[in-house]
Amino acid sequence: MKNVYVVRHCQAEGQAPDAPLTAAGVQQAHKLADFLTDKHIEHIISSPYERACRSITPFADQHGVAIALDDRLTERVLSGNDHPDWRDMLRKTYDDLDLCYEGGESSTTAMNRASSVITEALESGHNNVVIVSHGNLISLLLKHFDDRFGFKEWESLSNPDVYHLTFAKDAPSIRRIWT
Repeated sequence: MKNVYVVRHCQAEGQAPDAPLTAAGVQQAHKLADFLTDKHIEHIISSPYERACRSITPFADQHGVAIALDDRLTERVLSGNDHPDWRDMLRKTYDDLDLCYEGGESSTTAMNRASSVITEALESGHNNVVIVSHGNLISLLLKHFDDRFGFKEWESLSNPDVYHLTFAKDAPSIRRIWT
């Protein structure tokens, strides 16, 4: 059986790739390290964004596990422009997975790049892997495996958050384990 722990980054100061964790986010990262301690993690793959890497660094340092950075785990870009109604735009992309705004990425495209990381992790020979990414991409990754995930589930994600995907065969069992 293979276990993939999908982790949403801790609280950050913004959305820019180099946005650092807040003081609360740093404390959350240490709590996350404690939370993952008994999971026998062998491999960590993270978005290269600062907030994602810093969220898993305390665990990686404590357990001597290297962090592999993967651009496929960066946050999904909804649009190349800022829109005041971005939440409504985002909601529509859960109903129409191929909807793509100018300068953005469709849900299907984002799901495919994120799920390819999971596929490679499952084929890596490691049994317990942590994937660290961002809210929208994580919700789409979970939707890839379970179509019941959508906009409402994205809204309910916390910083941090952890989902445990257990792969016994092809389709995983998905369970939110962060409390």
